[in-house]
Amino acid sequence: MRKLTHTLLLALLGLLCTAQTLPAQELRRDSLPAQRGTASAAEAGDRTEQRPLTINEKRKQRGLTDTHNLFVPRGQWIFGGTASYSAHSNDSYHFLVIEGIESEGYTFRVSPMVAYALRDNMALGARFAYGRTLLKLDKANLSLGDEDSGINLQAKDFYSLKHSYTVSAIWRQYIPLGRNKRFALFNEMQLSVGGSQARFANDSPVKGTYETGTTLSLGITPGIVAFATNNMAVEVNVGVMGISYAHTKQVHNQVTVGKRSSSMMNFKVNIFSIGLGMAFYL
Repeated sequence: MRKLTHTLLLALLGLLCTAQTLPAQELRRDSLPAQRGTASAAEAGDRTEQRPLTINEKRKQRGLTDTHNLFVPRGQWIFGGTASYSAHSNDSYHFLVIEGIESEGYTFRVSPMVAYALRDNMALGARFAYGRTLLKLDKANLSLGDEDSGINLQAKDFYSLKHSYTVSAIWRQYIPLGRNKRFALFNEMQLSVGGSQARFANDSPVKGTYETGTTLSLGITPGIVAFATNNMAVEVNVGVMGISYAHTKQVHNQVTVGKRSSSMMNFKVNIFSIGLGMAFYL
């Protein structure tokens, strides 16, 4: 009986030792993956820090796309445009070898624009331009040499009227100046298609020339924008470079037909293309 009792006690003690040993082993097994995961994450972090920067990451270091330099936020509408008007009148005016100029005329141009900011500091939109030029020359004399042996040419009752229109797709990128968000540079790229109609007449509308033209151009127009209020800004831009193609067709006296084609690549500042306008950022 004593032997049986001792045997049962030993069996119970063995079961208790086994039960205490199993949880400890399971805890050690569970902790091993966690330690391995922590070590793997640390090694991955070290590899990430040591990885060389890509080209796009190096470009971001310039700060041009930094969110702290936000000037035009994504989702903003931009409405603006430029307009100009000039007129002249000459009465017995002398210019170099041209004498007795009597003329009058004007030039009018308007160019509205609408754009939408697809990304921060970047907008896509469209621009429309219309221009009208009128010249009435009543009299002008071209004198070369003296009165006896020189050449004297006279122009009288000359009339010229020209309409031009252009539609452009534009892409604009803003570069803020500093962090005050009041001034910024911008670069505008334009892809334009346009046309024109002109009429030149002398003495009678029948004796004249009717002209139509088509143009295609790709240009770059940098500028600067300054906010006067939270929504209104003043813009100044200038044409720097571009590629253009033009085709012109003339009908003279309703009989003779003439054609002309030209192409140009320009890489210089055009002071005659300086524009001043206003824009509303809504």
